[in-house]
Amino acid sequence: MQLLEMFVQGNGTHSGDDCGGSKPMVELQWYHVAIASTLILTNGLLSMALGLGLGKPLFISAFRCIVQLTIMGSVLKQIFDAKSPYLILLMALVLIVLGAHEAVYNTTKRRHIYMFPSVLVSMGCSCLFIGTFGTRLAMGVDPFHSPREFIPVLGMLLGNSMTATALGLDTCLRQLSENKEKIELYLSMGATRWEACRPVAVEALRTAMMPTINQMSIIGLISIPGMMTGQLIAGASVMNAVKSQQIIMFLISGASAFASLSAILICLRVCFDSSDRLRPERIIKKTSWIPKSIQEFPSRAWKSIKKAFCCWNEQRLSPSVEQGAGPHGRNETDATESTPLIRS
Repeated sequence: MQLLEMFVQGNGTHSGDDCGGSKPMVELQWYHVAIASTLILTNGLLSMALGLGLGKPLFISAFRCIVQLTIMGSVLKQIFDAKSPYLILLMALVLIVLGAHEAVYNTTKRRHIYMFPSVLVSMGCSCLFIGTFGTRLAMGVDPFHSPREFIPVLGMLLGNSMTATALGLDTCLRQLSENKEKIELYLSMGATRWEACRPVAVEALRTAMMPTINQMSIIGLISIPGMMTGQLIAGASVMNAVKSQQIIMFLISGASAFASLSAILICLRVCFDSSDRLRPERIIKKTSWIPKSIQEFPSRAWKSIKKAFCCWNEQRLSPSVEQGAGPHGRNETDATESTPLIRS
């Protein structure tokens, strides 16, 4: 009972005031991460027991999470220490390229020609503009490219605008493929491509903005967002964390809208020629520009680990070689069976 009370109450060294005042941040170690990772092992065992087939993607995703966040943490530490605007710009460009690649090649099912550069420009211009506007004017950061504020804000804008852009483009290309006859009928009756594709654009943009709208509608009522939670854990005041989260949500809404709208308009422009004719052959399927060997590295690493574990388990469970062996080091049963029978 006394141990339970100590676990619940703690030793009081990290307790702050009830109003959310500043308090010392707990210095996390790798064994804290190991404790949390036991839940991943539990999920993997549950998947194996129920035959869900989720063990492999679960462990690969957890491995990628550890590696990617560790690398990003090391890079961000160097950037935070240097405080160079050129390094901050380079980091922002890398994040934009990776976000555009994820939206084009790993999220959408259908693609059109020049889709990667169009998404890259749409997401880059939108997130850089909204990020600069938000950090300098809405959040009052001076200079606006302060790495501790600008890079996290840009990362949140890119993550949400990537999802919105991928959803909008996937809906747009699906509508163009499935309603090709209907659109061509409108065009044959004298409608321009913008008039014929207006319902497609409206539906695509509505689909793109729906996750952001749903997130804003339930935030603070059902869920506590991640940024607000992080600020509270770090010791910020409650109202300051609330205002920061409100600003971020409005910035995310603007970045998602501008990025998805520009990407959808470019998509409609590419899928039609100068004579207002629908060109379905421009909707193609591309492969990633990242080498296949690099893409398959997590899967191959998982197979190697699984094979090594299986071999070790078989050696542990199999009987020793010396058991049942004859004087010449050979199993007598096998020797008897291998000796041919001589019939009289």
